[in-house]
Amino acid sequence: MSPISPDRKSGSPKVSPPPVLPKRPRPLSLPDRTLQHVIMKMQLQNHFNLLSPSTASPSPHAEPDLSPAFNSLTLDPPAPDSTSLLSDELLLCIFSKLPISRYLPNSLVCKRWLYLHGRLVTSVKLFDWGFLDSGRVFARFPNLDDVDIVHACIRSPRNSGILVTRKALTVHIDSLFSPNGFTEESDVLKNSVVDHGLRLIAQSYPNLRRIVVIGASENGLVRIAEECQTLQELELHCCGDLALKGISGCRNLQIVKLIGSVDGFYSAVISDIGLTILAQGCRRLVKLELCGCEGSYDGIKAIGQCCQMLEELTLNDHRMDGGWLAALPFCGNLKTLMLQSCKSIDTSPGPDEHLGSCPTIEELHLRRCQVRDQHGVRALFTVCEAVRDIVLQDCWGLVDEVFAFASICRRVKLVALEGCSLLTTGGLESVLLCWKELQRLRVVSCNSVTDSEITPALATLFSVLKELAWRPNSKALLSASLAEAGVGTKGDVERCDSRGSFASSPTETMPPAVEHQVVGEWLWDGGLRVYGLLTDRAIRAVPAEGILPSTQLKKLPSTL
Repeated sequence: MSPISPDRKSGSPKVSPPPVLPKRPRPLSLPDRTLQHVIMKMQLQNHFNLLSPSTASPSPHAEPDLSPAFNSLTLDPPAPDSTSLLSDELLLCIFSKLPISRYLPNSLVCKRWLYLHGRLVTSVKLFDWGFLDSGRVFARFPNLDDVDIVHACIRSPRNSGILVTRKALTVHIDSLFSPNGFTEESDVLKNSVVDHGLRLIAQSYPNLRRIVVIGASENGLVRIAEECQTLQELELHCCGDLALKGISGCRNLQIVKLIGSVDGFYSAVISDIGLTILAQGCRRLVKLELCGCEGSYDGIKAIGQCCQMLEELTLNDHRMDGGWLAALPFCGNLKTLMLQSCKSIDTSPGPDEHLGSCPTIEELHLRRCQVRDQHGVRALFTVCEAVRDIVLQDCWGLVDEVFAFASICRRVKLVALEGCSLLTTGGLESVLLCWKELQRLRVVSCNSVTDSEITPALATLFSVLKELAWRPNSKALLSASLAEAGVGTKGDVERCDSRGSFASSPTETMPPAVEHQVVGEWLWDGGLRVYGLLTDRAIRAVPAEGILPSTQLKKLPSTL
């Protein structure tokens, strides 16, 4: 029938509808076709096995023609999704009960689960600025309260195998040498670009609680302060004094970390002006960390007077002028003082009568600091004379004369020494015996402190401690490891576990006719009670059931 035919009554041509073509079947994907082929081959093979030998193919290697059956074979429809009956709120409640490590695998199940996974994520670290600038991050993660955009603001080769870490910054670099450092000024996004990103973040995440930014100006930080009223923690990289005006409106800030200058990456100046602006605007600070910042007595004094809730102050690689220690007593509620990677403590602390002290100080931490300047160290311990915990780790120049200044602090209850290779046993003992309230002691990798120099007075002190970790010599740790492996079994090897209890090999024996003094009693694994015995060489552990339960042991039985 032609598509156009005349009407019998009217004689006018009549247009007939086009014929309905059958729908073409969806072409099978390669995995589906492979599966069809395998199934069909198995069915045909079973069919041929049932045939008689006369009707079977004469050649055992002949392949049957599978094309007719292959084309007629259809796959079973997929099983229905049972989770489609559950609401998003119920699925979110279920997913929230799972460990965080399962979030990412679950997000790959389907698009719905991917969307729900984004609603569960509250913290993200961006590495691609386009993900933020395009707005995709806001659709993917609508409930963020912790955002770190530092790595996204630095242009670096992502496929480079060279990774450089300096303080709180880690970036990938190429193999080309630059006299200006690991990064050029052009590698960091401009202030206007960063400010635009901060405006987008402020509009999308009004409930933001923590943000890490680099290279922001006052304009971008003002938008964060205006929109994010619940912001509690802020970390600023490469910011100057004027940029700190923007955070003066963050009235609820409690934790602030300022990184002014990082050698090899960037350099910015934070001086007394910026510290004063920060102190006057953020009066609820509880923790403050200054990295590579300048300043002096005036800046620390302003922080102490304005931020009366400040409990923890950290100075990392500070460039403070001399005399800043005298301003610490203005921090009336300071409990923890930490100095890290400082080339000096205080170059000009002034006389002791002008220093004062922090009455509420509880902890003093020195990590990777130069302590060769005795005047600065003495001033530090004078200001922190009420401290109860002293932690010294990998400090250069910590000789006996410098450590002796710690005896100024009379209320010490905990001492932790690690990597202080110049400190001797005599210098350690002279200070430990001054602390009548000492309860916990940790000595690790102090190679000049030896077991053979332990005196009875020091051993008696060990017996009354609540916690003791005694691993002063790195070589002894190596010997203990070799002994456990069966290497170097000649002689005796003493070791100490991480909880401070003395231990020795179960098969270890001691000479029977030597005087020993019991210096302590500890509980070992499985409730085994052991006694610490002072020998002519070291303190050793012996099972309690093998000796007389007395405070003085004259001779050991030969069965030990």
